[in-house]
Amino acid sequence: QVQLVESGGGLVQPGGSLRLSCAASGSAFTLYTMGWYRQAPGKERDLVATISSGGLTNYAESVKGRFAISRDNAKKTAYLQMNSLKPEDTAVYYCNSRLPNTLANYWGQGTQVTVSS
Repeated sequence: QVQLVESGGGLVQPGGSLRLSCAASGSAFTLYTMGWYRQAPGKERDLVATISSGGLTNYAESVKGRFAISRDNAKKTAYLQMNSLKPEDTAVYYCNSRLPNTLANYWGQGTQVTVSS
């Protein structure tokens, strides 16, 4: 069982930056693909970025060049650095942890990010 706790959300002005953190409990963190997803009001939950156990990253087109996902295996933590934030980035951001080729798939409780002047 894996538990994920997100932090770092908040209110920021357009053009600003935030860094989200996702702390994981449980064993074998290094084997899991970590990801960030977001859900705006009235919309589906969408992929933002993922990072594999080997460090390969994948980004949604809308955030490429502005967001960066990373992980610290020693701290069992994944991060999402968000720069040049836009109002359309406003959403609840969810951390995800999944073990490839298995049914193991876990979600955090979400953290609100609001981009507004």
